[in-house]
This record gives sequence, structure tokens and C-alpha cells, in this order.
Amino acid sequence: MSRRGEEGQVAGIEGAVFGVLVMVFGVLIIANAWAVVDAKLAVSAAAREAARAYVESDGSTPADDAVAAARQAIEAHGRDPDRASVDLGYARWQRCAPVTAVVRYEGSLAAIPLLDNLRGFTVTAHHSEVVDPYRTGIPGEAKC
Repeated sequence: MSRRGEEGQVAGIEGAVFGVLVMVFGVLIIANAWAVVDAKLAVSAAAREAARAYVESDGSTPADDAVAAARQAIEAHGRDPDRASVDLGYARWQRCAPVTAVVRYEGSLAAIPLLDNLRGFTVTAHHSEVVDPYRTGIPGEAKC
């Protein structure tokens, strides 16, 4: 039985460094993916609140009420409301009128070394509601 020498037994430090690098990159990628998911949750809530505020408005400024509700929902989720845009399309304030709120949010990603092309993302959400046909304060008859 021959004894082997101990050459090559010092390896392992580079494996630890590589493992730390993989962990750091993995955490950054997961954080960016979570930022997109979190923004989608915020934008979905903002679109829902905007459409709801429009149809429940008193009729004097339904579009302004919708935008304010969307901005408050974005802010409640810890996001910057100045990065969000609200589009109500051709919403009309009349009985049985459909209203679709579209909210877009421009987010930014954490910087990942070696991946310079990742600058940001845009998340969009839609939500539709119908103005109540039996609501008081709206002129005309319900013809739904």
C-alpha cells in the first residue's frame, strides 16, 4: 500500500468565493423579480380603486376622483405615485356606462453587475366597472 502525497489538497477557497458570488447574484435577481411582482400588486389595486372611485363619484369630478384614488393606492403600497399614470379612456358619467381604468407604473431595477441592459420595467393593470343604473343623481333612464 503506497501513501499518496498531499498535493492539491489546498483547493476550496475559490469554491467559497464562487459560492458567495452566486449567492449575491441570485439575491439581486430574486429582489428584482420581487420588485416586479410587488409593483404588479400595487398597480392592480390602483386600477381597481380608480375604477371604483369613478363609478362611486358624486358626478362633479369623477375623473379627478379616480386619479386621486389610484395615486393613494400606489402610495399605500409604498410606491412613488409620480411614476404612475392613470388612463380612463372614453369613460362617460351616465347610467350603465362601462369604465375601464388603466394604470401604468414605471419601476426601476437594482443594478446587477455584468447585466447593464436592465434599466427598468413597466407594469400595467386594467380594471372595469359599470356605473350603477339605479343610482340617484344621474340624469336619464337606465337602458342597460
